[in-house]
Amino acid sequence: MSDPDPLLRLRQSIAANEAPVTTKSPDPASDPTENLAVATHLQFSNPHYSYPLDTPTRFISSDKPVDLRSIWFAWQKKDVAIPDYIASAQELNEELAGKDSASKVQNLVFVERLDLITWLEGASEESEYIKGLESDASATRSAQVASGAAGGVSTIPSGAAGVKGGRTVDPRLQEIYNGERRMGDRNSVLRGIKPTDFSHVRKIAETFLSRSRPSKSLPTNTNPSLVSLPGKPPIINNTPIPSGPNPKHHRRPDPIILLSPSASSLLRLSNIKSFLSDGLYTPPHTTSTHANILHLTRLLPTIDPHRPLRFILVDTPEQFKPDYWNRVVAVFTTGQTWQFKGYKWQDPRELFKEALGVYVGWRGEDLPPSVKGWGRGVLSVGVEKWSSGQGAGGRWRDREVVEGIWGRVEEWMRGKGWGKEGLGR
Repeated sequence: MSDPDPLLRLRQSIAANEAPVTTKSPDPASDPTENLAVATHLQFSNPHYSYPLDTPTRFISSDKPVDLRSIWFAWQKKDVAIPDYIASAQELNEELAGKDSASKVQNLVFVERLDLITWLEGASEESEYIKGLESDASATRSAQVASGAAGGVSTIPSGAAGVKGGRTVDPRLQEIYNGERRMGDRNSVLRGIKPTDFSHVRKIAETFLSRSRPSKSLPTNTNPSLVSLPGKPPIINNTPIPSGPNPKHHRRPDPIILLSPSASSLLRLSNIKSFLSDGLYTPPHTTSTHANILHLTRLLPTIDPHRPLRFILVDTPEQFKPDYWNRVVAVFTTGQTWQFKGYKWQDPRELFKEALGVYVGWRGEDLPPSVKGWGRGVLSVGVEKWSSGQGAGGRWRDREVVEGIWGRVEEWMRGKGWGKEGLGR
């Protein structure tokens, strides 16, 4: 029997709230230690199993498998900012080098780290960085066996005595064997070699289930995950993007939205999600977040009418790989050109030919001269000035602004060739 997959065991233990512990030996009775520089094994319970921290996993980064120590370290640091994560990794590697250890923690870039954490938490059923299990390759074979197209027990004429292992089988028992069909797995129970995608049923069911769980901050007949204007698509659908079992389906790349890191920006990581998701503007200082990466989903009917697209929101491109720039669909700006210093396209006019620019200011105030000079590549919108006594009911115009932004993003992505499976597909 092959060893259980360490990535799968880690995901299952996290789902069961039975976190593994690191120890200095494979002995389950040894004292646990939180210091990854001296730990050698990761111990799981129920059932017990021990993995060396140097075990390579199915998670692939830079065409190489990432070891279990780096995976566990990334999970432990899932809530810290990118600079803190990088600094902690360097500190741990220095400590490992000081102990004359050949081990080293691999520093995952932010998209890989986000993808890993999302998969471990169970929010996603697939990952573009995780190689499939070898057992998955037998799905087609199992389907053929289940349908009787191959394998199974060969048919013997009724009443004939079969011979198995040199012994004569009772004819009545052989009749039973002749009527048996080998069981398939979950991918082949419908007796087909092509698994069927029922993910649309999940989305339909979520619509009805959500109606029985109204939000306290909205009217009881309103589904907070499907708020929309009359005749408009929902602003946001927080249902995780379902993934079908079709082995030929490749996960489409997530489009990226860049925010301005300027302190004067009306939209920061702390309030952008409530603005684009709920259609409600709140000042950045009224909410706080330690996250440096956010993601939200939005249904864009002219690109994919059935599956929402997941957008990644960041305020710096410092961890970008070269191909990530092809996925940038919008850049929120305050008109300050220093924002583009680390960008692939540092000239604003060139940048806004490659991505949609979005300027959000106060309604009634003049546009900055720099934004005016950038031309039609920048969408300029205004929101009502914030008042603490206003409440959600007094900010109904915010929703109109958000719909306008999403409309332009959808139009721009369609013009750039985004389709159901991503850019140019």
